[in-house]
Amino acid sequence: MVNQSDPANTQYTAQDAVLVLEDGQVYVGEPFGATGSTCAEIVFNTAMTGYQETLTDPSYCKQIVVQTFPHIGDTGVNDEDPESSRIWVAGYVVRDPSMTVSNWRADGALDDALIAEGIVGISHIDTRKLVRHLRSAGVMRAGIFSGAALLNANGELRSIADMLEEVKRTAPMQGMRLYDEVSTQERYVVEPTGDFAVKEPLFTVAAIDLGIKSMTPHRMAERGCRVVVLPSTTTFEQIEELNPDGVFFSNGPGDPEQAQQMVDLLRQVLDAGYPFFGICFGNQLLGRALGFGTYKLKFGHRGINQPVKDVTTGKVEVTAHNHGFAVDAPIGETVDAPFENGKYGKVFVSHVDLNDNVVEGLQCVDIPAFSVQYHPEAAAGPHDAAYLFDRFVSLMESSKTSKEENANA
Repeated sequence: MVNQSDPANTQYTAQDAVLVLEDGQVYVGEPFGATGSTCAEIVFNTAMTGYQETLTDPSYCKQIVVQTFPHIGDTGVNDEDPESSRIWVAGYVVRDPSMTVSNWRADGALDDALIAEGIVGISHIDTRKLVRHLRSAGVMRAGIFSGAALLNANGELRSIADMLEEVKRTAPMQGMRLYDEVSTQERYVVEPTGDFAVKEPLFTVAAIDLGIKSMTPHRMAERGCRVVVLPSTTTFEQIEELNPDGVFFSNGPGDPEQAQQMVDLLRQVLDAGYPFFGICFGNQLLGRALGFGTYKLKFGHRGINQPVKDVTTGKVEVTAHNHGFAVDAPIGETVDAPFENGKYGKVFVSHVDLNDNVVEGLQCVDIPAFSVQYHPEAAAGPHDAAYLFDRFVSLMESSKTSKEENANA
């Protein structure tokens, strides 16, 4: 385990893996997963478990993920826990990967899964030092280099300066539009399940996939909803054709400032009076649709242990997060939504992160719309915030009842 303060004198061999940060810090360790090179924004996740859900979360597209928990891979991988059809992280950094898989649900080893999908990683570095640095300096671009990627055209070891130049040529996350890259290409339907299986759906939800996790439509299906998952290219007219009881915008990667197309679509949804629920990227889009700004956090929130207060109930929840951007809205007061002089009425911040006072949810007062920044579906846990899906169902039920009453009046 080598962490060099003097990059110019860093010692490494062709059998090593080298992590190079944008600011020049260098970490030398061992290859984990596939060998090669990968450059992207480097972020850290504080979860002690759920690494398979992390790896397959589309919101991690174009990001190298550092696990703060030192032992990763103990429970292997299986075919039930992925949140999507593939691993999305750009690279993976762990301290001590497990050499033994010990879980009755495991179908294979994490290392093999990373190799199979070409995910370049590094292990046996001081992840605690690395994360403390990222918390201080902020997330930044980085590169992992191993195998042939450590050699130049002459078969000699590349210099740190050469690898650092490659890192600095990588596009920063701020300014990236990524939701089209991770969205489904074809619509699909998730039918009601559990107690509602093989029954007529209570509600139909049009869910716009901006990087949706598989557990999200499942949580709605558990509550009797038929969820029609739609590509990011879906038009408002195509949403209308479904005659949905509610509309949902999912989580996803990238900069919300680069999503004007989705903001415009959401405003059409709000104008039509459809009940709306947004999660993570969907929360940022609601904020922008209402006229608020968004900004990039210094190092973001990523993990399954973040305390959030629901100001409508006063309860504190332990919640799952994965976001590097946040909504800039006033906390502690109900205000007119800024867009077009209050066109959408009053709104207030409904949830607040207790670690750093970041906005974690929005609640509209005069239209049927709300959102949260964190992940209430939380497949790996915790499940404190699952009630938000009940709120969405109640919102659709109230809207449906109101429409029926008006039709019979």
